[in-house]
Parts: sequence; C-alpha cells; structure tokens
Amino acid sequence: MNEAGRSAGPARGSFKLDLDRVLVLHDEIDLPFGDIRSRLGGGLAGHNGLKSLKRELGAAEFHRVRIGVGRPDSTDPDIVAAYVLGKWRQSNADVADLISRAADEAERIIG
Repeated sequence: MNEAGRSAGPARGSFKLDLDRVLVLHDEIDLPFGDIRSRLGGGLAGHNGLKSLKRELGAAEFHRVRIGVGRPDSTDPDIVAAYVLGKWRQSNADVADLISRAADEAERIIG
C-alpha cells in the first residue's frame, strides 16, 4: 500500500510512481472537437483506455488532458468505436492545431 492507503497497481509498482507524477492525454467524445480540458481524477465514462490505466496504476486519481474529438450521431458501441478509431474528418490543419494546443496544456500542467 502507498501512503494514500491504496494498492500501487502493477505499472505504478514497477516504476514507483506517485499518481501526481502521471499525466494522461486522451480523446474525449463527450467534448466537442477542439475543446481541451484538464483535471485531476474523475470518472472513466466508459473509456477503455482510462479503465486500463486505472487497473494498471491502481487508482484513477491521475492528471488528465481531455482532448475533444466529438461524438458520432449514434450510441451503438461499434459505430462509436469506428468513429474514435477511424480517420479524422477535420482538416489536417485543424488536427495539427488541436495537437499543438493539447501539448501546450500538458506543458502548462507539468511546468
């Protein structure tokens, strides 16, 4: 157990990381394309990548940069998965701008 009383989890245990030293940048379908928000901890909202990180890190109280990619007009899991994993519908310039702004937010948090 770490000092917060939680199990460290396999990944955190092998790297001996405190959760306040972990920053995750991830896609967020619940934000419109282009929105970027950061926070510490929070729910997983069915995000498989976040579920995996929580399992491997032993907790979900890590810093996050949520990168809005928008949501398709369907709740069908197959359509949502294809949307998230498919090609960008936005221009290369818009995607490059989004990536740059997400990187700026990450630098702000770790700075």
